[in-house]
Amino acid sequence: MFSWFKKDDNKEPIPEILGLRPGYSFEVDALLIKLLADELTIASISPTQFIHSVGLVELDDTFLYRFYTDDDAWLQVVTQGGKEEQHIVDVKLFHYYDTLDVSNQNHWNTLLTEEMGNPSYPLNEHIFQRVWSSAGDYHNPVAMTEVTWDKNGDRSQTDVFTMLYERLLNDRSTTESLFLSAEEQQQSNGHFSRCLVISTGIT
Repeated sequence: MFSWFKKDDNKEPIPEILGLRPGYSFEVDALLIKLLADELTIASISPTQFIHSVGLVELDDTFLYRFYTDDDAWLQVVTQGGKEEQHIVDVKLFHYYDTLDVSNQNHWNTLLTEEMGNPSYPLNEHIFQRVWSSAGDYHNPVAMTEVTWDKNGDRSQTDVFTMLYERLLNDRSTTESLFLSAEEQQQSNGHFSRCLVISTGIT
């Protein structure tokens, strides 16, 4: 689905996999996107994606690489058991659907304990089903910390609470994913900046 090429030379020691890093680009299979276009939540997908930053999440032996692009998109590459190409188990391209401000602590608590982990989630007249299983009806969001680098090697850190959903498309073999990410960053004044980021994507 993807072909890779270099945009410019960047010597910063930042995470990379499949030769991808800030300052580089990748192309998406235009034919596949054309075939799926009428069914996807996202209105359009650029065939060429320029990477401006990269995030890395480490969860025991699982690593999530996230390459953020100029198309309001991010490519997630998941590896298990290592950080080499042979450890890749999943690749998805997500686009941002919406970012909602979370203004107070009560709203934040409700989001994490009552809204994000239900068995299904409605969006844009579609119903997405939760991917991650739970002993009960509600699944608490999965907590993780993402470290992000820009092309200059500057780093930032964000605490995130996530949940993954999906729905079958009309061919009954392809799915569209829905990724919810409740994000918080502590500001220099000690206050927390919080938001809910909603993204949809395809494998």
